[in-house]
Amino acid sequence: MTSSPKYKPELLAPAGDWDCVKAAIENGADAIYFGLDRFNARMRAENFSTADLPELMAFLHQRGVKGYLTLNTLVFPSELSAVEAYLKTAICAGVDAAIVQDVGICRAIRHISPDWPIHASTQMTITSAAGVKFAQELGCNLVVLARECSIEEITKIQLGSAKLPLEIFVHGALCVAYSGQCLTSESLGGRSANRGECAQACRLPYELVANGEKVNLGNQQYLLSPQDLAGLELLPQVVTAGVSCLKIEGRLKTPEYVASVTKIYRQAIDSLDYRSINSYSDCIASTSGDTVPTASDRYQLEMAFSRGLSTGWLAGIDNQTLVHGEFSSKQGVLVGEVVRVGARSIIIQFQVPIKPGDGLAIGNQGGRVYTIDSDGDMAEVSFNWEQVDLRGIRVGDKIWKTSDPELEKQIRQTYRTEKIGATQPLNIVATGEINEALKLAATDQQGHEVQVASEMVLSIAQNKPLTATKLQEQLGRLGNTPFHLGELTCSVAEQAMLPVSELNRLRREIVVQMLELRTAPRIWQLHENRSFADLLPKVTTVMSLPQINVLVRTLEQLEAAVSAAVPQIYCEFSNPQDYRSAASLAGSAQLFAVPPRITKSNEQWTLKQLDACNP
Repeated sequence: MTSSPKYKPELLAPAGDWDCVKAAIENGADAIYFGLDRFNARMRAENFSTADLPELMAFLHQRGVKGYLTLNTLVFPSELSAVEAYLKTAICAGVDAAIVQDVGICRAIRHISPDWPIHASTQMTITSAAGVKFAQELGCNLVVLARECSIEEITKIQLGSAKLPLEIFVHGALCVAYSGQCLTSESLGGRSANRGECAQACRLPYELVANGEKVNLGNQQYLLSPQDLAGLELLPQVVTAGVSCLKIEGRLKTPEYVASVTKIYRQAIDSLDYRSINSYSDCIASTSGDTVPTASDRYQLEMAFSRGLSTGWLAGIDNQTLVHGEFSSKQGVLVGEVVRVGARSIIIQFQVPIKPGDGLAIGNQGGRVYTIDSDGDMAEVSFNWEQVDLRGIRVGDKIWKTSDPELEKQIRQTYRTEKIGATQPLNIVATGEINEALKLAATDQQGHEVQVASEMVLSIAQNKPLTATKLQEQLGRLGNTPFHLGELTCSVAEQAMLPVSELNRLRREIVVQMLELRTAPRIWQLHENRSFADLLPKVTTVMSLPQINVLVRTLEQLEAAVSAAVPQIYCEFSNPQDYRSAASLAGSAQLFAVPPRITKSNEQWTLKQLDACNP
């Protein structure tokens, strides 16, 4: 049996409902992540209930796929008992891990279960080896790095002292703020992103005022809406950086999106030559000039969902390519532009093929192609008159393909069928001597092992002995099961014979027993006599006179606070060098430095400026 490549990462897909679960599995996901109806960062998703967990986990494990529960919101003290009940149910159901944002919940989980895996959510905003070490001390088993980390920074983190597997997002929507640190939705509408209720304020159009004057933005009014992340072209470098898991964003997306994106990344991961990946620099050199993704890959990714695709922060900071400002919703594939507008049709110049039935968007209108007459890269296109008013179309308008029914049908066929498409290998060792039973030992990728023996003994064949080829043929008939025959090792006596009916029975018995092993819930340790409440401090009421402390953000404010004899002053300066000046202005006041909330490994100089403040 050939072992998996050393660097081959896990592919993690989103699942907001059952269709998305099936779409992810049938298109090659190694694991899915899902939310329950409370305490997750996508409360608008359909989500699952605690009652669904046993069936969901049995289904996933039967297919050899892991399931991770998202509990990636901040939790209030009044909710601790409800969260505890959620998590205990998940542990008993055999959920493979919890993705957690709240550091208190990490400690609480470790209090009730010493071995249930915890994944530090990207909302923890971990951007350095120090952050990974902190997560390790919390009891986390894996860290999902902040999306703002470049491959170079990921490599440095991987080489740091803390040794935890690292996971990153490789595809999907990006937040204009640091992951988990956006307060805009809460400030504008009372809907907290950290409570799973983001109103997506970054996707709205804005005005820009400079020096009191309104700036003419033209068609670039979406100033805070990043393009979507597509890390496919940097996949070799990501793998070389030592990333253990590649995550696709999208629990609010459709099953078609999940299926299409998962399939493309599955194919890309499997196509890499892991034996040649030795170092980050070697990988960059060996992949330069390659066309990745292919035109077909990019087309499918853009049709699945696209606000424009970029590599985000993976290649470093390039804000001009991160936000184009032209639109903030799904746009699809740029087809071309309008060359002429006729009475009943339009003439377009196109760079992407279109056909009758395709959905097109032109300006603020959209409709399906009724007829098309092409000549080279020019085409005359007509629409259903009830959908498109040609009087609203202008020469030069961009044309976007928003729907491809033929592609959508192909994608849906991958998961809307009773036939199992994505299978995993069963490796079988066959042994037996004449006048003894045939013994088969089967193992799957997860390490489950099944042993069966024939009810008949092997006899001497008269004309059709039980060769390795014959065994391969019969044992490989795994039909509509989650398996295909992997490596077959045959140590059966020459000229031995066993009826085909008995071989079929053995094959069926292997499948039944293997599915039973897979379906059984994973047993995690759970201290039933412990509770989250054990960790809460005993509160005693102490009456004391209040003391006024002041937060300042400029040196002038600091001078005013010192003049007012404020005893304790918190300093939060935009210019880190102001902390050095603050020390000389403090007088008798005690200064507390408010450091940047997030720092990367190469930003330690910022923290060094704080040394001048009196801690």
